[in-house]
Amino acid sequence: MADRLDGCGQMEKEKEPGDEFAFCEDYKRFLDCAKTEREAVRALIAELEGDGFVPYDRSKIWRPGDRIYFNQRNKALILAVIGERGLAKGARLAAAHIDSPRLDVKPAPLYAQEGLAFFKTHYYGSLRKYQWAAIPLAIHGCVCLSDGEMVDICIGEKKGEPQFTVSDLLPHLASGFTPRPVDEIITGERLNVVIGSGNRENGGEFLKDEVLRLLKEFYGIEEQDFWSAELCFVPAFGSTDVGIDRSLIGAYGQDDTVCAYPAVQALRGLKIPENTCIVVLADKEETGNGSTTGMDSTYMDDFIEDLAEGEGLKLRHVYAMSRSLSVDVSSAYDPNYPEAFDPLNTAYLNKGPILQKYSGLRGKSETADACAEYLGELRTILKQEQIAYQIGEIGKVDCGGGKTISRCLAVRNLQTADLGVPVLSMHAPFEITSKRDIYLLYRGISAFFHTPI
Repeated sequence: MADRLDGCGQMEKEKEPGDEFAFCEDYKRFLDCAKTEREAVRALIAELEGDGFVPYDRSKIWRPGDRIYFNQRNKALILAVIGERGLAKGARLAAAHIDSPRLDVKPAPLYAQEGLAFFKTHYYGSLRKYQWAAIPLAIHGCVCLSDGEMVDICIGEKKGEPQFTVSDLLPHLASGFTPRPVDEIITGERLNVVIGSGNRENGGEFLKDEVLRLLKEFYGIEEQDFWSAELCFVPAFGSTDVGIDRSLIGAYGQDDTVCAYPAVQALRGLKIPENTCIVVLADKEETGNGSTTGMDSTYMDDFIEDLAEGEGLKLRHVYAMSRSLSVDVSSAYDPNYPEAFDPLNTAYLNKGPILQKYSGLRGKSETADACAEYLGELRTILKQEQIAYQIGEIGKVDCGGGKTISRCLAVRNLQTADLGVPVLSMHAPFEITSKRDIYLLYRGISAFFHTPI
């Protein structure tokens, strides 16, 4: 393999033994209670309110050191610590997303056939469909009943609760399927989740009625209530250490919780920063940033504009002076698939977060492509704090690619670049990250927040 350069290679600052392991124990606990964006918002608000954060109030004048949050429809969240200079010299902003690939339940999901009851699903985000068969699944989400009552649902996470699964074809009968491309082995319409059974004589409509009876008994849900529901299936297993040395973490949903969590913790560590510091946790990145909770919406603009107007400033001037990070994951080099990577321009586990000038697809399409001057600023911050990092991109040219929310920041005239954790098996139900990389990302975002503009 060709040699490559790493930022700050041997200059990493000494740290207390166990720092990264202790930090990641808290991270794993958060992963296990925040498998959906709604759960992440709920868990963070409960934690932040105990740490002095208060709900945003448009009528209030905020002072240096004030800690505020804005809840966007229970699926996105903005946090801020007001700086000594307010927004007069711009803000420091870190944006991540808290949605992950999953199986969303269709609006009319329930059917029964040959003694089995199923929920039909529509997969959310980019995933390899075959990876979602024959694994234990839990159902998470909420249902808005016809009277307006909201019912939260989470089945399959606690010991003793039933779990669910997508069936797969046994290898003895799969000879007609294996020559197909991998994405056609299990198609989207085959991602039907087994939710119950009955004997053949009592199958069909009887079994469907029995499932509906149980849903009504335990949750008060009628069949038409699925029309106003947000339900999804996610892996039912929790996070765990990987490797005999426990240096890695395996879990569902690390893209992008592995970057969102360090950003929040870095913000919580601030007292009264020079510049106002903001963390945006967005929804819908995996499907293109749309809807009222994605980064293409205006809720971040509205929040920052209100703060700016309170100081007699214009939003466009604040954005022009600000600095931002798109904190999102990138691929980690996988020796099992070397043909997908350029070894000189890819990230490796345990070598620190990856700083990316651009993301995007073939020909750099749909990328932000950061300015060289801004990358120089970020390199200086990381070097001064002796934080190891890497430079690279997601994979070989023309192999594919990926997008982040950096484009959503750049179109607002925010200087931005991607800084995130390398991931093995990205978008799989079980993703792998390095504890050292996670902790170094936390330190990198902390240094970014503490550096005056």
